Amino acid sequence: MKVRILGSGTSSGVPRIGNDWGACDPTEPRNFRTRSSILVEHDGTRILVDTSPDMRQQLLEAEVSTLDAVIWTHEHADHVFGIDDLRQIYHTLGHPVRGYARPRTAAALRRQFGYVFEGNSGYPPTVDLGDLSDHFHVGAIKITVVDQPHGSITSAGLRFEAGGSVVGYATDISGMTDEMRDHYQHLDVWIVDVLRRKPHPTHPDLATVLGWCTDLKPRRTALVHMDQSMDYAGLCAELPTGIEPGFDGWEWQA
Repeated sequence: MKVRILGSGTSSGVPRIGNDWGACDPTEPRNFRTRSSILVEHDGTRILVDTSPDMRQQLLEAEVSTLDAVIWTHEHADHVFGIDDLRQIYHTLGHPVRGYARPRTAAALRRQFGYVFEGNSGYPPTVDLGDLSDHFHVGAIKITVVDQPHGSITSAGLRFEAGGSVVGYATDISGMTDEMRDHYQHLDVWIVDVLRRKPHPTHPDLATVLGWCTDLKPRRTALVHMDQSMDYAGLCAELPTGIEPGFDGWEWQA
């Protein structure tokens, strides 16, 4: 199994509009962060998680033109607003892309982007949207889902298993439940949301995530969904062994 971080930034990206790099060194390319998304691959199967506003550029850089499935973790703009770029995947495949979302997220997507799922004015639908169930397979990849607190809503926490490897993806979370603790046990890689060092009401801070890592003991951890206060080199200097800042284009392969 292989996983690629397509985007490692928070909703505003790094730099923010106005060329605001904050504490991030603009000469370090790994500080340039597009909105959060990952790509999971195994034995010819590709799964995209979230359609960020930067999806087009992310897939161009990853040299990806086809997908077997798209999973949406939740309906916030920075995780869905690239959805229209699935049209090109549809054209390449010759049929709608298979999509998965929890019922609340699916309803929000249909309200905002009805034409994607129903077609409009002679244009065909580009996504076949189904329920994101707790356990299912896409190709040989087993996917397990847990609901995670994210402020007043929930996000879908994902566990991917294939070829004897296990990858966890926990973006947009504001706490750790007992169900999540079970879900993220025995991971080869954990890709996890760490917005900043200061506490935040809907995202975890660095100290909190380091505590979770001590508890869960993933073999390797990559931090994502980071804002402009999280300089790459600064994080590398302070993080313990086995935990690293993710970056756009970061890859792990079993």
